[in-house]
Amino acid sequence: MSPTAILTLHVVLGELCVVGSLWVFVDTLHATEANLGRIRAVSLTAAIAMWLAYLIAGYWYIVYYGAEKALILKGPWPFAHDVCMETKEHLVIMLLLLVTYLPIVVRGNLASNRAARSLALWTSGLIFVLALVAEGFGSMVGMGVKVALLPH
Repeated sequence: MSPTAILTLHVVLGELCVVGSLWVFVDTLHATEANLGRIRAVSLTAAIAMWLAYLIAGYWYIVYYGAEKALILKGPWPFAHDVCMETKEHLVIMLLLLVTYLPIVVRGNLASNRAARSLALWTSGLIFVLALVAEGFGSMVGMGVKVALLPH
């Protein structure tokens, strides 16, 4: 698989997690007996997508990121690695914990149990926000590489 395909798959899977967590949030706001199955399926899909994105990112990090990191650190945007990548690495650990917990949270009857519904809303909402922040930091890392390759 080409490096471009690997990185694209990482981003697409990350977006699946973002969209899935938002979907779970919205469906949970309107939880009924009729949509509990969908909430559970989408939460599991988001979790699987996030774990796959993480594994693909690990491969990318080991095989390709060393050269990119060197470019970023020598370029005009060293903060793209020093701040954005370092922060993203820590956010992803929290994301993995939350997204793994989400399918467990939604196993309860969200239609009738207010506490379970609240927990599902907070969990999916946090996943959505953290995943968007991680996506933004990933974009900054990519831009760090691009600006490092521009003529100075």
